[in-house]
Amino acid sequence: MPESVMQQFDLTGKYALVTGASTGLGRAMAEALAEAGADVAVNGRSAERLQPVCDTITALGRKALPVACDVSDRDAAEAMVKTVNETFGRIDILVNNAGVQRRHKAEDFPVEDWHEVINVNLNAVFYLSQAVGRLMLKQGGGKIINTASLASFSGGITIPAYAASKGAVGQLTKALCNEWAGRNINVNAIAPGYFRTDLTQKLQDDPGRNEELMARMPAGDWGVPEQMKGAVVFLASEASTYVNGHLLVVDGGWMAR
Repeated sequence: MPESVMQQFDLTGKYALVTGASTGLGRAMAEALAEAGADVAVNGRSAERLQPVCDTITALGRKALPVACDVSDRDAAEAMVKTVNETFGRIDILVNNAGVQRRHKAEDFPVEDWHEVINVNLNAVFYLSQAVGRLMLKQGGGKIINTASLASFSGGITIPAYAASKGAVGQLTKALCNEWAGRNINVNAIAPGYFRTDLTQKLQDDPGRNEELMARMPAGDWGVPEQMKGAVVFLASEASTYVNGHLLVVDGGWMAR
């Protein structure tokens, strides 16, 4: 272990892969890892949209590797892991953040949207955790951080696929912990509350729902992506060595109500 508390949070010499890093929470978490000293591979579907976060990372003096692909395509996801590993030489940190949301009444929910949400939010998490986990087992350890949700704990409204996928992410996090914790791999998840991102824009724009949500938030306002930075650095660092199989809620007190 590093000698001081601050040294425990230092990610210098670490190599990370963050999915869904073009905007929002993913971008903030990728930048946070770079700010803490890591070199970061950033994933999204569009290489062009990844350029701004790459620019920020390189401006911090860290290496940035854009890797555009659809993570729900298993072959593409595994090819991405191979590219990152060959470029960096190892992967110490995996942040499974890519996600989509579709809203419909349950009785009208299109099966195509169901499969899309499950494929991106759940299947991709397993594909990448499995591929990177194999590398981490060979190299002697690592950190896997999944993006869960408040919907990992509650069912929400008009989001049956999202709630199902995020509930499963919470259970997958625990299952992988049970197998890998004793082999020096920490598998945890962050469960964000209501943050101002593209994913929640419809809720922000709905006066009725926005008022309902604001009334329950002890913090008094929606979160902003920068408020995810501390949580991801903690779970990616030596400071969280004995934290495993945990869903860390970052929600401004929402779950306390």
